[in-house]
Amino acid sequence: ERLVESGGGLVQAGGSLRLSCAASGSIFRLNVMGWYRQAPGKQRELVAGNTSGGTTNYADSVKGRFTISRDNAKNTVYLQMNSLKPEDTAVYYCHLAQWVNDYWGQGTQVTVSS
Repeated sequence: ERLVESGGGLVQAGGSLRLSCAASGSIFRLNVMGWYRQAPGKQRELVAGNTSGGTTNYADSVKGRFTISRDNAKNTVYLQMNSLKPEDTAVYYCHLAQWVNDYWGQGTQVTVSS
């Protein structure tokens, strides 16, 4: 199973970015896809998750600003990030959980300048 992320970059505070993550390989019908992030010197934290059934959850720090969505036919998950803040700066990792296994993307850098 492979996860390929795209869409990171540099943006000014208040701007928007959209991350995409395409999963390939043996993808089960039931799974959870989501996004984590890790800032320098900090632990990796959950940003948002989305089950194959459509249930979503968000970190409190991004509620109302970020939206996670997915296209099950394409095994792709998206993260629309609006009203970005400098504290959103981090490496963002795509995550897939299915059965008892976890898979991670290589990470994409998001930098928000003030």
